[in-house]
Amino acid sequence: MLRKNLEDRQDFYACGNLTIYYSPPQRKSEQFRGPDFFVVLGTERKPRKSWVIWEEDGKYPNVIVEILSSKTAKTDRGLKKQIYQDTFRTPDYFWFDPENLEFQGFHLLDGQYQPLQPNPNGWLWSQQLELYLGIQERKLRLFTAQGQLIPTPEEAAQKAESELASEKARSQKLAQKLQDMGIDLSEL
Repeated sequence: MLRKNLEDRQDFYACGNLTIYYSPPQRKSEQFRGPDFFVVLGTERKPRKSWVIWEEDGKYPNVIVEILSSKTAKTDRGLKKQIYQDTFRTPDYFWFDPENLEFQGFHLLDGQYQPLQPNPNGWLWSQQLELYLGIQERKLRLFTAQGQLIPTPEEAAQKAESELASEKARSQKLAQKLQDMGIDLSEL
């Protein structure tokens, strides 16, 4: 969804379930985390097998989203939140529980995470992405500042297929009308 919204930009990296290595002595065996989803702005958009802070000019994620589960919720709300605030200094942090629909977001202000206040739709604004995150049909989705749902790649493909089928049907109907009027289409 995010890549579709930013498809003409090459200055960001978005990924899910990729390990972030951040050990000050630059050892991959020491300090690392694997957020469910993160975005780094102002970086080269290229494939990576991991995000290694010292190989990425010291850049940490601008946005992190964690999907809560019974196994991870305590860590996501506690230890990870603390690491993302104090070590990563990630400006926007969100978590979402697809089971009970718990949804919370934070923005880093003066070194401390402040809870984001939802808009009337219950959506939370990401200053970094300039998009809303919100729940629709029990799924975490992205919305524009104007409130338009950003389609998933599958939804965008379905819409394109539907539009193509409609255009093809319209074209066939027009061709039939021209033939009914005695116009030979091969001469056009």
